[in-house]
Amino acid sequence: MREFKRLTPYKEAFELMLNDLREIGGVEEVPLDEAYGRVLAEDVVSPIDSPPFDRSAVDGYAVRAEDTFQAREYHPIGLEVIDEITAGMESGKEVTSGKAVKLMTGNKMPKGANAVIMQEMVKREGDRIYVLRPVAPGQNVASAGEDVKKGEVVLRKGQILRPQEVSLLKSIGFKSVKVKRKPRVGIIITGDELIEEFDEEALKAGKILESNSALLKGLVRQYFGEPVFYGVIPDNEEKIKAAIEKAKAENDLVLVTGGSAFGDKDFAHRFVRLLFHGTTIKPGRPIGYGERVFIMSGYPVAVFVQFYLYVKHALAKLVGAKNYEIRVYAKLAERVSSQLGRHEFIKVWYENGVARPIKKKGSGIISSLVKSNGYIVIPEDSEGYLKGETVEVVLY
Repeated sequence: MREFKRLTPYKEAFELMLNDLREIGGVEEVPLDEAYGRVLAEDVVSPIDSPPFDRSAVDGYAVRAEDTFQAREYHPIGLEVIDEITAGMESGKEVTSGKAVKLMTGNKMPKGANAVIMQEMVKREGDRIYVLRPVAPGQNVASAGEDVKKGEVVLRKGQILRPQEVSLLKSIGFKSVKVKRKPRVGIIITGDELIEEFDEEALKAGKILESNSALLKGLVRQYFGEPVFYGVIPDNEEKIKAAIEKAKAENDLVLVTGGSAFGDKDFAHRFVRLLFHGTTIKPGRPIGYGERVFIMSGYPVAVFVQFYLYVKHALAKLVGAKNYEIRVYAKLAERVSSQLGRHEFIKVWYENGVARPIKKKGSGIISSLVKSNGYIVIPEDSEGYLKGETVEVVLY
């Protein structure tokens, strides 16, 4: 097998890839129930104040704060309760000097009241309450627009819609939202050794159950895309060429696993004008990219690494997604080493501020992915990190 004449440094390859891609067109308006995980296509401006009126932040009594200034436990102030309302109701009474309205959390403040005293801070006797402590103007009151003001830009284009963003949209009256079209991502799996269904005899004879399609379908969905599976293609030059050409014509991005090295049956890289082929990452060194096509390794762990170091960023570029990574700092539980010139992907389990490297290694050890929830990177100019050193972890 021929070796690579030159390995492209990771950052150089990364920039070549990103500069080759452009954000795709296409906007969809979807109901809020279908918006989770989608990428916002435009800024969102609130059409209303939220809350739309001054409201009580506690269960208690709406009062004029100045009526309570002299209240003490040893000198309670008596007020007349002129109305009582429950959730969703509005009082038609005005709170004047010496008066109070009983209300619940979220109720609109009655006219004339400027504070709410918690019900635990009063004694009730018939239609009168005795205030034991003073309240200040505005105390226990959520002002109109306290959460969101009318005309405020509440969400920005490129934002990924999590449950909390969808909740905010609903709270200001939206029923639907405009999001970026999902990029179509063609997935082609190659290899004579692969089978798609369990067959004990075939496995004994040296075949392998194919799993890269399940891995890539899930990752593509997780990172904004719509996977389109073209099946498992045998190591046949014409069939692989035809599959790649078809996928290129029908998708925004294409992922091909297998055929990225220089073996006699590594055909895939021959049918794409590659901007780079072979980079300094480990694992996954043989990756190639060009014409919106990634030629990836055949081993699942290498495919996973190649996806996280390259493909997820390509998908984010296609939809204009922002802040799509979660990064945290952690203390390293043990020393990790690398060779100069490698951009090494180290799987870790992050918990309680500590990152523990996963000891199981090998590009075919899928269980090592299951036992990790993030990764750290050792760049080309470093030989590793010491135990107890602070490192940046990218969670997945």
